[in-house]
Amino acid sequence: MPQTYEFRSDVTVELVRASAQDSDVLFAARVSTQGEQTLEAAQDESLDATRSRGLINYLMRDRHGSPFEHNSMTFYVQAPIFVFREFMRHRIASYNEESGRYRELNPVFYVPGPDRNLVQVGKPGAYEFLPGSAEQTALVDTEVRRAATEAFDSYQRMLDAGVAREVARIVLPLNIYSSMYVTMNARSLMNFLSLRTKREGTHFPSFPQREIEMAAEQMEQRFAELMPLTHAAFNENGRVAP
Repeated sequence: MPQTYEFRSDVTVELVRASAQDSDVLFAARVSTQGEQTLEAAQDESLDATRSRGLINYLMRDRHGSPFEHNSMTFYVQAPIFVFREFMRHRIASYNEESGRYRELNPVFYVPGPDRNLVQVGKPGAYEFLPGSAEQTALVDTEVRRAATEAFDSYQRMLDAGVAREVARIVLPLNIYSSMYVTMNARSLMNFLSLRTKREGTHFPSFPQREIEMAAEQMEQRFAELMPLTHAAFNENGRVAP
């Protein structure tokens, strides 16, 4: 039976569980001056939106980072493996990834969409990416699909011959999709976002690869919904992690 291949141009991010809200930051910060009083008073005080916003902004502005660590967000991410290798440069999170040693991988591959910029211009540290020509776009699409299908055919032939999964997988390309759970707190997430998103008005501009930025944008949307005051202060203070 012919193998069915799937080609995608997206990444998937789902918020699996979270214990994260702005009041977590307030409780952690106020214990430094109120001690045990925070056990009773902090919950009521957190309802004072003006005071809460001011304290969170002060912590962000003056880079008092530890109060932003007392929370947790777990995301499920589906993306090509080359995106995960960039994720794991951030040693401020916990990761568990699908294993090609223990299960047969699915023939699902990333191919850049027609709106993906293809031409790199500039010097290291200040690259700009521009749209490709119609010919370049067609070439990328054709070559990615060809290489992926040929590699997976080799993988399947080895599996069919009884070769171990951990050996057969070595021929697979980096654009094959994998999945993982990633767990981090708000401080770590803000550090990740500061490096993996490109925004106007940031104190330290970043130039992320588009595919990991696609994941970061979805993670930031969930973060903004969970902790709107913290997210607003992050933006107001130049998107620098405290």
